Amino acid sequence: MTRRRTWASRLADAAIITVSIIWMLPLFFAILMSFRPQRDPITNGNIFFGSTLTLANYMSAWEVAPWPAHYANSIIFVVGVLVVQVFTITMAGYAFARLRFPGRNLLLGIVLLQMMIPTGVLLVQNFATIRTLGLYDTQIAMMVPYWGSAFGTLLMRQAFREVPYELEEAARIDGANWAQIMRHVYIPLTIPSYVAFALVSISSHWNEFLWPFIVTRSAHVQPLTVGLNKLYQTSDVGALYGQLMAGTLMVIAPLVILFILFQRRFIESFASSGIK
Repeated sequence: MTRRRTWASRLADAAIITVSIIWMLPLFFAILMSFRPQRDPITNGNIFFGSTLTLANYMSAWEVAPWPAHYANSIIFVVGVLVVQVFTITMAGYAFARLRFPGRNLLLGIVLLQMMIPTGVLLVQNFATIRTLGLYDTQIAMMVPYWGSAFGTLLMRQAFREVPYELEEAARIDGANWAQIMRHVYIPLTIPSYVAFALVSISSHWNEFLWPFIVTRSAHVQPLTVGLNKLYQTSDVGALYGQLMAGTLMVIAPLVILFILFQRRFIESFASSGIK
């Protein structure tokens, strides 16, 4: 029996390693292509490296767009969305977890329907709302549609339901008001859920392209993903793939670095928050 488990474990490890390598191949390809001389024909030198390694693709990609401004806009975008989301999912999560009011389950079901609606279906309505509010081509316009999160609401509802209600009652007996109860009871006990949600929110909005592309026009408010689109317009014959790969790596580098630095916290947060 022990031997069977050992072989099964080895096969599982081999399968995981194989899948990981396959999953990483596009990233390896992008890295290698970003260092390949743009003018090298495919028959010259190594198929990936070419005749030599060069940083010319990174330098030319950096000159195409105002990347410092795009980096700042992306940071403002993801942080602005996350700050408001934390507030809204906390309020909604507590309401659905602890408050009793007519139609609570029906309202929760309506909120969760948002998770089943494709983002593209709401583009026209959201754009019309932004134009009506006079927010077109602003950073606020990028943030508004994401200030509420059905996923975050469900996550925090489940997290708050796991907090013993006796702790809230004890806090009320000690004279704590609602804000103090949230600050000293619920929020400290559900930090892993907040961290898990923050990781999901930051990664998804950092990579968001379509909505910022629609509601922004000026480079001083556009995020990195929209700036990356400019690399397709640098040549009359189409995209320069070495330069495009270099630009792509510059966009995803912050997320990769953050994951490498906080990968243990990343895994622990999802495990402790109960996400399957």
